Amino acid sequence: MEGPSPYVERKLAAILAADVVGSSRLMESDEENAIQTLHAYRTVASGLVESHHGRVFGGAGDSIVAEFPSAVGAVRCAIDIQQEIDRRNRDALEGREMLFRIGINLGDVVVDDDNLLGDGVNVAARLEALAPAGGFCISQSIHEQIRGKIEIPFEDAGEHQVRNITRPIRVWRWSGSPAPSPNPPPDDPSPRSDTPSVVVLPFVNMSGDTEQEYFSDGIAEDLITDLSKISGLFVPARNSSFMYKGQTVKPEKVATELGVGHILEGSVRKSGSRVRITAQLIDARTGGHLWADRFDRDLTDVFAVQDEITHRIVESLRVTLLPQEKEAIERVPTESVEAYKSYLLGRQFFRRHSRPNYQVAKRMFQKAIEQDPKYARAWAGVADCDSFLYLAYYRTEGLDNILEASAKALELDADLAEAHASRGLALSTVDRLDEAEAEFKTAIDLDPNLYEAHYFYGRACFAQGRMEEAAEHFQRAAEIMPNDFEAPLFLVQLYLGLGREDEALAVGRRGFENAEQELAVRPENVRAAYMGAGYLVHSGEQDRAREWIDRALAIEPDDFLTQYNAACTLANLGDIEQAIDLLESALPQAHSEIRGWVKHDSDLDPLRSSPRFRALLESMGG
Repeated sequence: MEGPSPYVERKLAAILAADVVGSSRLMESDEENAIQTLHAYRTVASGLVESHHGRVFGGAGDSIVAEFPSAVGAVRCAIDIQQEIDRRNRDALEGREMLFRIGINLGDVVVDDDNLLGDGVNVAARLEALAPAGGFCISQSIHEQIRGKIEIPFEDAGEHQVRNITRPIRVWRWSGSPAPSPNPPPDDPSPRSDTPSVVVLPFVNMSGDTEQEYFSDGIAEDLITDLSKISGLFVPARNSSFMYKGQTVKPEKVATELGVGHILEGSVRKSGSRVRITAQLIDARTGGHLWADRFDRDLTDVFAVQDEITHRIVESLRVTLLPQEKEAIERVPTESVEAYKSYLLGRQFFRRHSRPNYQVAKRMFQKAIEQDPKYARAWAGVADCDSFLYLAYYRTEGLDNILEASAKALELDADLAEAHASRGLALSTVDRLDEAEAEFKTAIDLDPNLYEAHYFYGRACFAQGRMEEAAEHFQRAAEIMPNDFEAPLFLVQLYLGLGREDEALAVGRRGFENAEQELAVRPENVRAAYMGAGYLVHSGEQDRAREWIDRALAIEPDDFLTQYNAACTLANLGDIEQAIDLLESALPQAHSEIRGWVKHDSDLDPLRSSPRFRALLESMGG
């Protein structure tokens, strides 16, 4: 009888592959000096890898292979390596200069002791071979992860067919131009420009109750939103700062990774009608405190505390605050702290995207409206819940009510990005697509980092068959909310439909891991179960895919979306008749958006030659 298979560590990682240009020629001309230079440069490169939280896995004598948990970290490390080697080459004796090529890819890898294996590593090596001396090439999956986060120009080098890789690779190239590094070396964690900069780390929940996490997170998110309104201040978005949630990190490392000069950190303790908020602004260069304060206040003063912290940062960093910016950050969303608490709870439930959570979220948003009828965000929340209960679960509260709630949010605050995103979603439910698109674009203009704006817009694009645009918005949503499972798992079928299989599996692995974590905490979340199954079937794990679909059908067997997504997975498993059985139960009641999904969903392609499926489409008017 065979024993258990040895454990194989598999994970999604950014892989950096580096190699010396013309090493054989250098060795031939002066072997001893070439070996000394190579050893020195490898030491420098390895140190930079470690400073960016990477791990060197070795390679041949003139090459390096390393993995990073972050695509941004890998690219910033590559920039630092090339710029440091360029500096050393300028100081080197003639004939001792040495240049590296670097390739970076995002992919699934296997860690085998001190070796890093898998197609993800092979693609990184092929990219390295395409890179210019002193520069580097990155894959499309890396480029999408770093977009808007690294301020150096990349050249679109097009698609390349490379050895031992069946599909062409989309390549982006940086040629080692003398543009300043967006990430200075670790011994000088200064901001990436002369613009004052600060990152707001997640505030620590000190209430002794994990259910109060929504409140401390909400305060940090609101501070990010307010500070981002100040034109003279650079503030990394929530997705960048919240990746440090639950971690103990050194200020200089945060500053190095995010390219900021200052860090705001703090804690929140809420007890009854009292709240204690601590905050400290840290100079990333010295680690010293520019100021630190503790606010013991009534809970009703929470907005005044946020405003005071914002102004203290502005004063400490000597930022000019324009009159309209001052007005914007001093405008409170509601006069009722109880409404604020209800809204934050509603938002927490809404972002879990399942029918029970939509229903709880709607109750919390309605409670917020009862506590403050002029609370625009709460009106937008009610409209969003009803829109999804209609779109996904056919719970009709009346389309007129959805439109009225979203219109009320805009009436109360015409400059609120959430209100425009909500209006766009409401308009898309009644097929007013041109108007919906205008609202989505306005929402993104007002707040490029609003998850809901990109997520809603991505859904609308998919239903219209605009796959490239849908992929762009789901990718952005996944970047904004790193712990989200929905946007990454939507990207799996989008990328597969666009012929981008490597990217599909890479982003899908991250979404699947998030879905696993969600089910560990909330095993009743059927959405995590059936979306996770969709990734498993495409990654070749058919037995696990069946287990996850069985789990989803056991949780909510009569739920329309469970039936639809189970049918998609079963179709790709080859169970054509069972898949059509589920669709015959689910689809007759479908509204226009769902009919759009059926038309464009590549997961249903295995069914399209079936007479039963064609008859079903005809009965739907498709």
